[in-house]
Amino acid sequence: MAQFGIYIHWPFCESKCPYCDFNSHVSGILDEAAWRDAYLAELNRYAVETQNHVVTSVYFGGGTPSLMAADTVAAVLQRIQGLWSVSNDFEVTAEANPSSSNRAQFEAFRKAGVNRLSLGMQSLCDESLVFLGRRHTSVEARRAALEAAQVFDRYSLDFIYALPGQTASAWRSELEQILALASGHLSLYQLTIEPGTQFHKDRVPAAGEDVAEVLFRTTRNIMQAAGLADYEISNHALPGEECRHNLIYWRGEYYIGIGPGAHGRLPTHRLNEGLAVEAIQEIRLPNAWLMAVQSGEGGTQKRTALGREERLEELILMGLRLTEGIEFRRFERLFGAPLLTQLDKQKLEHLTDRGFLEQGENTLAATAKGRQRLNAVLAALIV
Repeated sequence: MAQFGIYIHWPFCESKCPYCDFNSHVSGILDEAAWRDAYLAELNRYAVETQNHVVTSVYFGGGTPSLMAADTVAAVLQRIQGLWSVSNDFEVTAEANPSSSNRAQFEAFRKAGVNRLSLGMQSLCDESLVFLGRRHTSVEARRAALEAAQVFDRYSLDFIYALPGQTASAWRSELEQILALASGHLSLYQLTIEPGTQFHKDRVPAAGEDVAEVLFRTTRNIMQAAGLADYEISNHALPGEECRHNLIYWRGEYYIGIGPGAHGRLPTHRLNEGLAVEAIQEIRLPNAWLMAVQSGEGGTQKRTALGREERLEELILMGLRLTEGIEFRRFERLFGAPLLTQLDKQKLEHLTDRGFLEQGENTLAATAKGRQRLNAVLAALIV
């Protein structure tokens, strides 16, 4: 039976962070019962075309899912398990912010079926938290991490680094504090200034390339010494503690997205054929999505069949983010042709000779040097 994941997007936040380019919205009063019914209706609709398949993971993202009622989470998970079979190692992740969560809510989420938490701490420095527009303090962040550890066997802590003026020594000191709070997984993202964000409008400078490189190396070295290898560019985990849901994206597997602006990838026919793939995009604005679902039309804005070049680039782009690289058999199953027949031999040899890529018996992977400059590597490989 084919396997796939389900992403649930909760689009609401207490406030909009100045660096955030996700589909998140500040909302006051909302009818959560109506949103719960809409999620359930969309699950019913997608189940029609994905029968006889196994759900391996569910991910509640946002926005701020810790603003959801635990009853809503429970209803969604109960419906999923009623519509599909689930795997024996079924992973259910929910994102949370320290400013909108506490131990009682963590326990309610666990009772609802969540077995993995992703906690958006972002920094342990109060000055940095203010700069990032976060609503919690470093004390509250530490408290939330300790409570997460008391409730969940699996949890991830998320941080942002490469802030303006941040030095390697300051980041090294913060990483030592982070490791004291961490368990099996850390997500460590360099700050990027995305178009449309408040930081972009305010012309906040990104870290220079040389500084970013030093901070990236510092992060990788400290994490490896602690046993949390970088299985993806920004994600570090003990063996077996990788986020299984995100691996679905990076490995190019199939998933559905429920909620405003959510994305999905499904084959146009059976889920296990993997040749003709549709990119699915949900209506972005929350009220428009909710009204469309309530009307019976469904929340999908468009479904687009990916061309072979688009699908090829997507599989390479995502796969090379992983330390494991692109597994040849998986690629051929998903694309319908061997990977090496789709690449320019001279370009591949050039990037391999320069130490950016390495080809094994069963995989093509970017080296640490290559992952650090992945955009340039991809441009040289597939353009």
